[in-house]
Amino acid sequence: MKHRQTLVLALLLIAGTSAATAQGLLGGQVTGNIQLDGQISRRDSVIGSEDVPQKLLSNARADILYTNGDFSAGLRYEGYLGPMLGFRPDYQGQGIANYFVSYKTQNFAITAGHFYEQFGNGMALRAYEDRYLGIDNALRGINVMYRPFRGIILKGVIGQQRYFWESRGLVRGADAEVSLNDLITPWSEAKTRITLGGSFVSKYEDNSEVILSDIPGFKLNLPRNVATTAFRMDLAHGGFGLQAEYAFKGKDPNDLNNYTYHKGEVLWLSASYSQKGFSANIQAKRVDNMGFRSVRTEAYKEMLYINYTPAISKQHTYAFLSMYPYATQSMGEMGLQADVMYKFKKETLLGGAYGTDLHINASLIKALDTTQIGGIGTDGYTSTFFGTGDTYYGDLSVEIAKKLSSKVKIAATYGYVVFNPIIEGHAGDLHHNHVLVGDLTWKMNKKNSLRFEAEWMGSDSKYDAAVDDKRCGDWIMGLLEYNFAGKWFVSVSDQYAYNDGVGNYYNLSVGYTQGATRLQVGYGKQREGIICIGGVCRNVPASNGLTFSLTTSF
Repeated sequence: MKHRQTLVLALLLIAGTSAATAQGLLGGQVTGNIQLDGQISRRDSVIGSEDVPQKLLSNARADILYTNGDFSAGLRYEGYLGPMLGFRPDYQGQGIANYFVSYKTQNFAITAGHFYEQFGNGMALRAYEDRYLGIDNALRGINVMYRPFRGIILKGVIGQQRYFWESRGLVRGADAEVSLNDLITPWSEAKTRITLGGSFVSKYEDNSEVILSDIPGFKLNLPRNVATTAFRMDLAHGGFGLQAEYAFKGKDPNDLNNYTYHKGEVLWLSASYSQKGFSANIQAKRVDNMGFRSVRTEAYKEMLYINYTPAISKQHTYAFLSMYPYATQSMGEMGLQADVMYKFKKETLLGGAYGTDLHINASLIKALDTTQIGGIGTDGYTSTFFGTGDTYYGDLSVEIAKKLSSKVKIAATYGYVVFNPIIEGHAGDLHHNHVLVGDLTWKMNKKNSLRFEAEWMGSDSKYDAAVDDKRCGDWIMGLLEYNFAGKWFVSVSDQYAYNDGVGNYYNLSVGYTQGATRLQVGYGKQREGIICIGGVCRNVPASNGLTFSLTTSF
């Protein structure tokens, strides 16, 4: 398979180069980047890390891009020898993982090979990559964009999704977006801007497999084609903004919904207002059976998703606020999020000499109110549109940031998190966590700076060996980071469960940057847990040992 891909790529590059030469477009430019990550881990019975048989694990990649006028071509080499902890063992191996050729003008673009694409917010289609989550569902096929008139953008895609070193499923989609202000000449100077869009995406999957129920001889009539249709609107007037998107999915019995025929839908709303020194945003979302994947029997929960539902909770950066990240529940959830930022002006009572920044964020996400009406082969359940069930997740964070002088800046944060372990497949009561964070940065001179961070978390959760959730209990943390000469940095941190918990997780990191090259080496312990980015998550096992990362670009 890999050899065939390499041969196809070589032929495409030769064809593209020949075409460029025939048009007199000699030369071109080659750019790229290389990244190598490695890990050595040893057994630690306290935190639950295991010995690594290979001793050294590594993930490597190199992206090469050739551009020549309107023509471009690229490839990516990847090597997993073996995959680092937390990455699926199916990545084991090396070779050309992605490749493409593309031709693009102002009004037309076509790509053959691997490509990434998103329609609207991604509720119907999102082909994307996140290397840190180990997710790459690029489509391998054809992607076309065309602007027939000013204000209209048409897109069409067809291809198979990347699945480790293979391609699976068959996805077809079309999208249209219309900017009314660009299309209608009298509206071109209007203060109110309106953009409308619509998407249609379908998958094809053979229905030859038989799913047996409790009734002997019974089998399901599985649809070969399943479609999702989405509509969106973006309205802006001055500092006001309103965005909405609704997607509907046909009957799609699959492994996620226990092979029921309940139809899916998702509604996402966002309203915002901003002016100098102030901004506010509120979002609402309702999701019902919107897990849309190209292979109905896929075992890995994070793989082969065709669509994406935007997260409706804040992506926290501090360690204890992000200890319980929320994963979007594609089978059903309803949530609200509000976000407010305000800057107290300089030379006021609260602003002081440099002003003061205030940031408040709150979210609440609940299960749908459902009634079970059957199992495999039925509609499964009914749900009320505005009804809600158990709490899945909620948080409140208040952050104040202020410059005390031209060299010293401080930030203080209070956070409150409610987390239901059922969303990770665990039983147990809700976890209620209170978090305090203090963050101080001292810029000693133009090249040297010192940063100190202290965190505390108090929780009503207690460690239970039967569940083995090592995030439980009360925690303290300290971090000290020193940057000097504009090239070096040293960081030391420690997280310690001092009550009703397990673990003492220390880390030492050293980094060096020279031009476009950066090397970082770390040693310490990593707690078992979940990493989430934008509501998409993966499990990370515990580790104890050395890590390193080398990146460069040209």
